[in-house]
Amino acid sequence: MNNISRILNDKRQNSSCALIPFITAGFPNLDLTIQALYTLDNQGADLIELGIPYIDALADGPLIQKSSNVALKQGVYIDQVLSILNFVSSNINAPIIIFSYYNPILVRGIELFIYEISVAGAKGLIIPDLPLEETDELISYCLFYDIELILFIAPTSSYDRISTILSKSPGCLYLVSTTGVTGIRNHVNKKLDSLSKYIKSKSDKSVMLGFGISNTQQAAEVSSLNIDGVVMGSAFINILSDSNLSNSDIIDKLGDFCKDIKSSINF
Repeated sequence: MNNISRILNDKRQNSSCALIPFITAGFPNLDLTIQALYTLDNQGADLIELGIPYIDALADGPLIQKSSNVALKQGVYIDQVLSILNFVSSNINAPIIIFSYYNPILVRGIELFIYEISVAGAKGLIIPDLPLEETDELISYCLFYDIELILFIAPTSSYDRISTILSKSPGCLYLVSTTGVTGIRNHVNKKLDSLSKYIKSKSDKSVMLGFGISNTQQAAEVSSLNIDGVVMGSAFINILSDSNLSNSDIIDKLGDFCKDIKSSINF
């Protein structure tokens, strides 16, 4: 079992739920990205998603799209993300999951990309626009280089589609909480509990849930469902985007928020 699936499984076995913050590499700058990774790790993040900036981030809401645009304007691409990984991966406990759209991976070369993120210290990979029909090659390289490829299941997925995803998935699954893009929302879809139970009735795979979870109350609601990990992105990006705060205050606020979320999902 890969590190990521093992962490998710262990958290649930210990009556808890994993916290998985998302941040965009290079937002608002490279130095704050590194500080944020250390702070999230110190304040209880179990896993951390690190997003590669991408100009056409169709699955992301306005906050994360803006963070990608800011990072890209500063010249943050795959090479810079690899540098961040190389710098921090041996000094933090939380495994890092790379979040990337498919096109930059194709341009880089699939095997080269998987090899490079593995050598740099990443443990997982999420590709929101990866066609299921094109997963086989990626899965083979990820298995060879010890990267856990995490596939998506949407709330609109048919049972046949879910069965196909489960048959291909090499590890844990990412359950999308709602249709549409990422972002801050007011409510959590309670129907997700039955969908997660169905997934688990058909497999032994752990399930993380994301898209739209933005505060302690929502995180607590999700952790009480049949879910093993809570992914939060826009709420963390929102803190990093606060231009009224000094860098040290941003990091303090980020750490406090992470700590509060972590407390809300322990039960």
